[in-house]
Amino acid sequence: MKNFKSHFIFNKQERSGIFFLLLIVLVLLVSHFFVKIFPYESESTIALNGLVAEEIENLKTLSAQKEASTFYPFNPNFISDAKGYALGMSPKELDRLYQFRSADKFVNSAKEFQEVTGISDSLLNYISPNFKFPEWTQKSDKQFSKNKNLVVRSRNKPHAHTEIRKDLNTATAEDLKKIYGIGEKLSNRIIKFRDRLGGFLVNEQLYDVYGLESEVVIRTLEKFTVLKQPEVQQININTASAEQISQLIYISYELAEDIVFYREDNNGITTFDELRNIDSFPSEKMERIALYLLL
Repeated sequence: MKNFKSHFIFNKQERSGIFFLLLIVLVLLVSHFFVKIFPYESESTIALNGLVAEEIENLKTLSAQKEASTFYPFNPNFISDAKGYALGMSPKELDRLYQFRSADKFVNSAKEFQEVTGISDSLLNYISPNFKFPEWTQKSDKQFSKNKNLVVRSRNKPHAHTEIRKDLNTATAEDLKKIYGIGEKLSNRIIKFRDRLGGFLVNEQLYDVYGLESEVVIRTLEKFTVLKQPEVQQININTASAEQISQLIYISYELAEDIVFYREDNNGITTFDELRNIDSFPSEKMERIALYLLL
């Protein structure tokens, strides 16, 4: 036992040595702790951080381009800030468009869009395939002249047969199934969509039917058209609740809440164009949605 205890008995010099050893270990531990919190940045580290930041910016750009490429066709007259940035437009280019639109003017072609905004040729070529303008703005003089000549020739033939289009709002599922590309499922979907609308107000609403291809819509409108518009009760967007606004088929309850929040933050909505400031608002459908709203 005496021999065992002797291992824990130190003289003054040994105790001092142990104390200094522990002190050195403590200093090293504290130094290591502070180095981890406040690392020294050498020139190579700074350069590396710069490369990382540049790579992050490149990834952001690629992400924005990928997001832009997934956009569905839209009317460029109603581009929001968020969509404009995602497409690659600068704030100045967006401001030129907004200034042009503030005078109640509309661009009706990709070329005119470039003239107004000043975007580059490469950006125009990248985003213009997604542009969708109202059909009547796309009829060229050549097409108009051709159609006019056809009408004149038709009038000169007393027995010429002129097909009269039927009312899209009274067409039955069986009528619609006669169109190539429309079967049982799509015909019922069109009828259901029409019932939820309370009737089509404009032909372009047919494009909003889920799963109905543009080519099929064009063939359908050769046989059917809106002859008699239904009476709709328009919603006052400055007084209606979120629940009332969400009754419109184009607007979800979440979007209706965003509209109400925007209205309260801005002391009311004075023009429909203001709605494009709401990120989740479907600007490409602005013309159709406005038919159901009041200011």
